[in-house]
Amino acid sequence: MSISDMIIQASAKCHEIISSVSAVIVGKDDELQFVLMSMIADGHLLLEDVPGVAKTLTAQCFAQALGLNFKRIQFVPDLLPGDITGSAIYDARREDFKFKPGPIFANLILADEVNRGTPKTQSALLEAMQERQVTVEGQSYVLDPPFLVIATQNPLEFEGTYPLPEAQIDRFIARLRLGYPSPEAEREILSRRQDRRTDRAVAHQAIEKSEFLQIQNAVEHVYVSAEIQDYIVSITTETRNDRRVQLGASPRGSLALFKLARARALMYERDYVVPDDVKAVAVPALAHRILLRPELWAERITGESIVEDALDRVPVPVADWARAVD
Repeated sequence: MSISDMIIQASAKCHEIISSVSAVIVGKDDELQFVLMSMIADGHLLLEDVPGVAKTLTAQCFAQALGLNFKRIQFVPDLLPGDITGSAIYDARREDFKFKPGPIFANLILADEVNRGTPKTQSALLEAMQERQVTVEGQSYVLDPPFLVIATQNPLEFEGTYPLPEAQIDRFIARLRLGYPSPEAEREILSRRQDRRTDRAVAHQAIEKSEFLQIQNAVEHVYVSAEIQDYIVSITTETRNDRRVQLGASPRGSLALFKLARARALMYERDYVVPDDVKAVAVPALAHRILLRPELWAERITGESIVEDALDRVPVPVADWARAVD
């Protein structure tokens, strides 16, 4: 199979996945596409939004559509690292300790209200996200691929929370806000609930787990020209040079932009990245990595506006990208 055929086939499967999930999550096709881009780019996603906008349901539906093993972990202050990773339990018959895996041993993890967990518990999740393994009693256990984390947090309620440190936020490939549905979409939600006659909504399985791994592999064959790579680096560098910024996007931000742009190109049936791919994913990929100067809190300047300004300032490269691939 040629690379072009592989990309076309993978893109068709992506559209089947979105169709399955959008049958449950109404009026959020653009956001659902970005969630899938993050997943096929093998990245973890932070959903930051107010309660009741289907953050949990979105994660559940993607697990169902992809045929992945799904676990939900509710973060609370008394949650211990062992409650996530698992622990060694004494087996009286064998007179030895036996490891009992925790909920982290799944393909798709929903870390619900992640900022309500203590820093020690958050660090256990951090190791799993970064290393794709957990360590218990000095023994390391590898997590089977795919291993993806969708974490949620409420941006308005901070009582009883432990804000995520910059190092952990940087581990998320992107931060996304779903937002409220339009009145028309909200009316459709009510109509579908009436037709279902139950609160439970299930997305049908669109592909097998093995097919999802093939899509992740196909992304690695999407070409990124030297000009596009320079464009990505220029954008992240511009965020660091902004006088309003205390800390700009790190090289991990450049990698996130690189990976998400490739995922978007694949979803649009292209085996090469164009500048529009980079611009479309830049804000979710970089905004959460930017630390503003403390004195600017009253000026309503955000990480999103810093990235948007960087996109305006950095010249867009011009070339025949398809010809560059050949």
